[in-house]
Amino acid sequence: MAKKTSPSKLALSLASWRNQQRIETIANQVRSHSARLDNPPKIIVFNASSRLSGLSQNAAFTLITGWALRLAGAQVVYFACQSGMSHCVLGTNREDYTRHPPCEECIVQTKRLARAFDPHWFRFQPDLGFEKELADLTVSELEEVEYLKPDLGWVEAIPIGKLVLPALRWALRRYHLPDDDPTRYLFRQYILSAQNIAVQFSELLEQEKAQVCLIFNGIMYPEATARWVALQKGVRVVTQEVGFQPFSAFFTDGEATAYPIRIPREFELDQRQEARLDAYLEKRFQGKFTMAGIQFWKEIQGLSEEFNQRAASFKQIVPIFTNVIYDTSQVHANVLFRHMFHWLDHVLEIIRSHPETLFVIRAHPDEMRPGTAKQSHESVRDWVIANGVNKLSNVVFIDSQEYVSSYELIKRSKFLMVYNSSIGLEAALLSVLVLCGGKARYTQYPTGLLPKSLNDFDELAEALLTIEEFEFPKAFLRNARRYLYYQLYRVSLPFDQYLEVGPKAGFVQLRGFNWKALIPKNTLTMQTVINGILLGEEFQIPEEQEWNVYGSD
Repeated sequence: MAKKTSPSKLALSLASWRNQQRIETIANQVRSHSARLDNPPKIIVFNASSRLSGLSQNAAFTLITGWALRLAGAQVVYFACQSGMSHCVLGTNREDYTRHPPCEECIVQTKRLARAFDPHWFRFQPDLGFEKELADLTVSELEEVEYLKPDLGWVEAIPIGKLVLPALRWALRRYHLPDDDPTRYLFRQYILSAQNIAVQFSELLEQEKAQVCLIFNGIMYPEATARWVALQKGVRVVTQEVGFQPFSAFFTDGEATAYPIRIPREFELDQRQEARLDAYLEKRFQGKFTMAGIQFWKEIQGLSEEFNQRAASFKQIVPIFTNVIYDTSQVHANVLFRHMFHWLDHVLEIIRSHPETLFVIRAHPDEMRPGTAKQSHESVRDWVIANGVNKLSNVVFIDSQEYVSSYELIKRSKFLMVYNSSIGLEAALLSVLVLCGGKARYTQYPTGLLPKSLNDFDELAEALLTIEEFEFPKAFLRNARRYLYYQLYRVSLPFDQYLEVGPKAGFVQLRGFNWKALIPKNTLTMQTVINGILLGEEFQIPEEQEWNVYGSD
């Protein structure tokens, strides 16, 4: 008897088939209508870490940008993985590190996505001598491993252990790695896979003489390795990440996960822009927002009467907002403290020495995201319990799935401590002072306090806790509003005319658009992206065009 397919599975299969048909149709049209240039610019595209068989936002951004590049006359070489890594980031099984990734279904999708491009397939061909060198190394020794291949024209050895480390932490959902056989095995396999990519990507650059590389993220080890090799050879690299509006992308010549944003010194919000930002913030402070397609707050609860009664017995309230320890932003954040838990250990001593203050430690909502594989294996909750923080009389711990209003908490606070969470920017927008423990994207401009040393951090914390009153710097509010406005309406390039929510959580699908919508002159987003890649212009929406892109919200 044939097995019945449930209606939900049938709908999912039909939606997937329809999306595949749209991808293949547009790809064929792009190939047929691409501009023919005598000396076309060559662009190498590499994105191996944003999807397996599905279509994530970042995979879609890469795909659509590649199509637009082809229509603009560029030759797009797609560096494509054909079981080119023994273990990849998304294909890592956290229950069994030795299980091989699902290469077959991934390759099928890669062939579909690469249809309009010139694919250059790479397979796993490790250096056996190098593999022997890694065999008996500890985790800490593997972190320091370098690899040098002078015949490829590298000026220096690639710090391959350090390049791999952030991806390993991300895959295992932890910062501190145990020095055990499974972890050493996976670390070695990532390093060997990165070495393979380094060699083959270097050879591809020599072969193609590309002008630019378009690379996803730049932190996951395949792309981090390719980026390092390209920069060693003097080839320009553009990286991409999700933007700060739904279905929007961020492109930069820098490190996309750090979100470098250049705001002209003379830029000031006019009355219309101020109103636009206020309307956005009104929704934001009600929890009505998404990040990378995820809505964290299903509902927001006010501060309970129990909390208010407890807080009344303290002199002041200081919230402490943490982040997800394995998040790739930590690569940029760890400039003052070694890592977020080092910061928390430091803050714990401050908590113990100020019993008159109620400290509210808030875990990041993504730390234990239900229904996904993203739950942290090293969490703030575990740190709180292990250090007995939950037993201190002057501490309230709010776990990641407690939907208490952060904004009500901010308004009640004397000041905030954050590591590098975006809530620090929101606090500045509410005119509340922020003491940062790590570098955040918004600390590019003075929006809060980022000490230069541990001593400075201690002195500032002590001063803020003991001074009766202090004035919030007006410049911090100005910079916060300018930064948020640029983040939302200038550098978040909208792809919503091409994409919509897919039937499977976390994935997207193509809208039924015409291929002509990808021609740069026909859409401001593609014009901005393609001019940025081919001509080196800024990946920003011009001021005179911003209202045509996002309208009045």
